Amino acid sequence: MPMNRRRFLTAGVLASAVLTASACGGGDDDVAGGDGGDTTLRMIVNITPNLTEQFWNELFDLYEAENPGITVELELTGTIEAEAKLQQDLAAGDPPDIAQHVIPNPETAELFVDLSGEDWAADTPLFEDYAIDGKHYVVGVGEQIQSLVFYNKAAFEEAGVDATQLQTIAQFEDAMRKLQAAGYVPLQSAGQWVTGAQFTMLADAGVLTEDPDWVVKRKDGETTFADSGYLRYFELYESWLDQGFLSQSALGLEYPDGQAAFLEGESAMYIMGSYFVPAADDAGLSDQIGVIPVPTDGEYPPGQFGNMAQPYTVVEASDAKEEAIDLVEWLVTDEEAIEIQLAADGNLRKGFSYDVSSLGEGVQAILDASPMVIVKQGERQPVHGYAEELNTQVQSLFTGSSAGDVATNLDTWWDSQR
Repeated sequence: MPMNRRRFLTAGVLASAVLTASACGGGDDDVAGGDGGDTTLRMIVNITPNLTEQFWNELFDLYEAENPGITVELELTGTIEAEAKLQQDLAAGDPPDIAQHVIPNPETAELFVDLSGEDWAADTPLFEDYAIDGKHYVVGVGEQIQSLVFYNKAAFEEAGVDATQLQTIAQFEDAMRKLQAAGYVPLQSAGQWVTGAQFTMLADAGVLTEDPDWVVKRKDGETTFADSGYLRYFELYESWLDQGFLSQSALGLEYPDGQAAFLEGESAMYIMGSYFVPAADDAGLSDQIGVIPVPTDGEYPPGQFGNMAQPYTVVEASDAKEEAIDLVEWLVTDEEAIEIQLAADGNLRKGFSYDVSSLGEGVQAILDASPMVIVKQGERQPVHGYAEELNTQVQSLFTGSSAGDVATNLDTWWDSQR
């Protein structure tokens, strides 16, 4: 395969290709672990508005040029999450070699290679924060912060809103009323994973800044969603829907559509992670958009909910683990590869800088002023499946569930996972 080409295969096509090769009694030289000197590494990747197929193509063209005999073959997740795609492939007996954006937990750690013995791994961002029982199964390129409110400067000026005064929930709600009166949807949301993620970006900044060990206490049965600060945020969300601050039709939008609606000026504010910055840059709108930390009734500025940016895992069932580890090492240690990946998604890493817009500078200033980066990993990692269940429960507020029901349902679900 030429180095400037990339094959995109669904799980069904991959399975068919493997069966065909077996039936013909050949083809081993073209797959991972073959004896002919050439190796194909299959990697599960997410495609996003920033991490496009073109992005992945160009990134791995660089690696292939430096490593003759290695071909990187991308598996796209399609409409499912990366972890679900991995489980699908494993169940089919057709494991990939590497997974991007899959975070191991105590129940799934055995599916991945322990990278603790790799001397390069310890210097990667948030390495210790993601440890599981002292072992390290995932490494990343940088850090993301996500408790951010991006806002349309023109909309704020038209509505008479001063962004520097939006620190408390009451101030934030007053601003939404003014923006609504000026003809804007105050707060942009969307379906898919966006709904629950935005709730997390907002609520975690408040609850976990006040009590960083809240998740540990929830695991130990010392607190619940219904009897903690999370109920307050469910109530806020329900109220914002009732008042039209959030559009009831938002669930019908996919992630790129919600982002586009904000960029096109249909809405005034957008809670999203630092990875929104490149989208604004690409649209030529960075100077027209401002950014502030999410509001809170507690410490201000609050901690920033954050995570490992561009995480990679090597799949234990891979037939080419050594080659896969080498590729992952390149992704997280090669200076050119790091800068390309940081810039693509607006991420940060100590010791690395790249040209950023005024909006990117605003995000950096927020990180610099934040009292902490809230990382829900290690002992502070929620029970497996929490993000998906939270997303489902938050979306139920759009269809008539009450805040109290959502909190109770989430507690019931959490306790059933123990």
